[in-house]
Amino acid sequence: MIETVEEAGRRVRGSPDPGSPTGPVRRRVRLGPYLLILPSLVVIGVLLVWPVIQIGRMSLQNVGVRQLRGRPAENVGLANYRRILGDDLFWTALRHTVLFAAVAVTATLIAGTLTGLLLGSLGRRMSALVTGGIMVAWATPQVTAAIVFSWLFGTTGGLVGWFLDLLPDGLVGSGWQSYNWFARPLPTYTVLTLCVVWMSFPFIAVSVLAGLRTVPDELYEAARVDGSTAWQRFWKITFPLLRPIFGVLLTLAVIWDFRVFTQLFVLSGLANRDAFNLSLYGYSEAFGSLNAKYGLGSAIAVVLTLIVLLVTAVHVRTVIRQEGAA
Repeated sequence: MIETVEEAGRRVRGSPDPGSPTGPVRRRVRLGPYLLILPSLVVIGVLLVWPVIQIGRMSLQNVGVRQLRGRPAENVGLANYRRILGDDLFWTALRHTVLFAAVAVTATLIAGTLTGLLLGSLGRRMSALVTGGIMVAWATPQVTAAIVFSWLFGTTGGLVGWFLDLLPDGLVGSGWQSYNWFARPLPTYTVLTLCVVWMSFPFIAVSVLAGLRTVPDELYEAARVDGSTAWQRFWKITFPLLRPIFGVLLTLAVIWDFRVFTQLFVLSGLANRDAFNLSLYGYSEAFGSLNAKYGLGSAIAVVLTLIVLLVTAVHVRTVIRQEGAA
């Protein structure tokens, strides 16, 4: 029996003969996994996707109190975006947002990494005790932490001002108990940075500690035998092995610190417009007066979301490229 070219190719590829009893192989679509994740997708869609769509729609409209009472909203196109881009306060708030995020993210990662390395050098019991202690800061609600820091740096009985006045006048000066830390942007964001770092570094520390548990001790022992310092062991062993963890932590820290609102709202409020970031600026435009401008506030929220997504996408792409090159 002479074998045709088609039959020979099918035999080489291992494909079944259409005339055989088995027939062609058909891939079955299994609906089980999709049905299992369907409830989660529905919840995400209702709680996240739909509000984002609504905010995007409102950013293209003139929405106020009258529209909430039933009047139809007026479509204004990109007028809200042109208005905020032409506002000097928007650029001031954007500068505050970016500079604060850069400083807070750097300080949080450094403090968290150093604390994680310290926890890794302690014994099991002492490490568990210290970890439980620092996690209190992570578990503290944002409003509570902001109130604590507003009391620490307050002009009436503030602990920081009282302590600074105890120091020699030639070192830090005097009159700190009456100093208003929240009257100007620089001291306001100094206090805000301390508050955010204090709340955020425990998560970084615990994540770094969990990563350290996966690094074989033999690598550190061999490095010590070779005479390497602690700094060299960190950059040659710890950091390369924990690079994926640091990448995730950096991404989360950027997202969190770009969206800081509660702490700044409690510390500074809406009176000091010179200290606004984008979150507080959007809230002020939408809810800060009787003449609410929800469309304008939605446009600011969309701009902030796009900035965070852009920064996160650039960072994730860089991490993927580095992992691929490695």
